[in-house]
Amino acid sequence: MRRHCRIAPCAGVALAFAAFAASPAAPLAGPLPALHAAIDDTTISGISAGGYMAVQFAVAHASIVRGVGVVAAGPYYCARGSVVQALGACMTGTPDAAVSIAAVKTWSSIGLVDPVSALAKQRVWLFTGSRDTVVKSTVVGALETFYAAFVPKAQIRAVRDVAAGHAFVTDQQGASCTESGADYLVNCGFDSAGELLRHLLGALEPRAKTFSGKLIAFDQYEFSQPTRAAALAATGYAYVPAACTGGRCRVHIALHGCRQDASLVGDAFYSRAGYNGWADANRIIVLYPQVAASTFMPFNPQGCWDWWGYTGADYAQKSGPQIRAIRAMLERLAADGTKINASK
Repeated sequence: MRRHCRIAPCAGVALAFAAFAASPAAPLAGPLPALHAAIDDTTISGISAGGYMAVQFAVAHASIVRGVGVVAAGPYYCARGSVVQALGACMTGTPDAAVSIAAVKTWSSIGLVDPVSALAKQRVWLFTGSRDTVVKSTVVGALETFYAAFVPKAQIRAVRDVAAGHAFVTDQQGASCTESGADYLVNCGFDSAGELLRHLLGALEPRAKTFSGKLIAFDQYEFSQPTRAAALAATGYAYVPAACTGGRCRVHIALHGCRQDASLVGDAFYSRAGYNGWADANRIIVLYPQVAASTFMPFNPQGCWDWWGYTGADYAQKSGPQIRAIRAMLERLAADGTKINASK
């Protein structure tokens, strides 16, 4: 019988790094390159804890986020700084979306997050597996209610009819659809990455079958020094299509769930969740930031993105350590300068 983490999702055993078409070995971490990316055309997605962080980032920096995709997560500031609330209503109950709506309006009025008016341009894609017992559909329903307060209905799509458990669903990779799998990828014949990217960005070229670009590893500590308060792992990852090494491209940020970081699942999420094929064919840089598990300062033993406050009371605002770190990564990608050799 599979066991689930108290803060989901979790994974059972670490996987060996699988062969990757553009990078056959785990790359050494260097600096994240400056690629003149279009920072004001950013999209973001995530699963579970990563889904909560995706919502937090998309609200905090609504002026640059074009769309957000969320798998198995609830409304903004759902936990309200309480791990008890996180483990209860925000995973298995029915969160009060009105509290989240009020928080955004209040914080927006004093500049702690971007103006609420900026949310109206976002496109929103939501997913809840019909067999998910870890984060129940009522939680995702509350997220839909939250977004309906700010975003036109036509821009919101909710998927509820895939018989998946608590996992990121693909159409090619992972365990059988009814399983969670050691890496929380399951094959249900449904391409979550492609579906969410098409909804957020509009019509796309068919995903690439072979990759032209490069999967890079980069040093994350420079984005959270001097205290490393953001609780990031030492290394993050990004997929950079060949066309983006010298031209202007969009950025999509993909956030893993708890116990789904590279230290436990190898390259499973950042090479097999399905984003990179779409990115390669459509001039999209995919940024895969990574969180590190820790048992002391901060207490984050499952390696979750902070959606209940372990990095500080401002975790859901612009000043939150992890939100600041991700924004700094975007700023680096948007800067002019470094080009990488996509042939290596």
